[in-house]
Amino acid sequence: MNRAPTTRSRSPFALTSAAVGLAAVAGTVGTDVTSRWYRHLDKPPWQPPGWAFGAAWTTLYAMLAWAGGRALVRSPDRRGRRRYLRAYAANLVLNSAWTWVFFRAERPRLAAVESAVLTASTVDLTRRTWRLDPAGGAALLPYGAWVLFATALTGKIARRNPRSD
Repeated sequence: MNRAPTTRSRSPFALTSAAVGLAAVAGTVGTDVTSRWYRHLDKPPWQPPGWAFGAAWTTLYAMLAWAGGRALVRSPDRRGRRRYLRAYAANLVLNSAWTWVFFRAERPRLAAVESAVLTASTVDLTRRTWRLDPAGGAALLPYGAWVLFATALTGKIARRNPRSD
């Protein structure tokens, strides 16, 4: 008798990789560095070059998928996995939403607030992951550092462009 795969038989790494992949695609679609609005923003001199964002996010997304998969494997029960997945999904939604608020809505101040919420979510996700798997939690530390940096950068852009919101 052939049975449909259960949640337990699906790879947690496939699940987290798919979720992170969807977030990456959503974020990429929302990004528009060629828009007239973005090109004319006054950006701080410490903003990294454009190529650095793609390189950083590719690495961070891979680490996020790996850490999430490890945490799910080590989660002791179904209820704990559901709670972890809710926090993981919320973080990915916040992650993708930033590009839409910043680039598409052209609201740097609101994007700075959204990024601060993403930073808090990332700290929470790192804490949850660390409790389940210290190696996975450690793998999220660069993600947290990058998100914190992005929050500072977004805030600085918002302050330098008060009329852009």
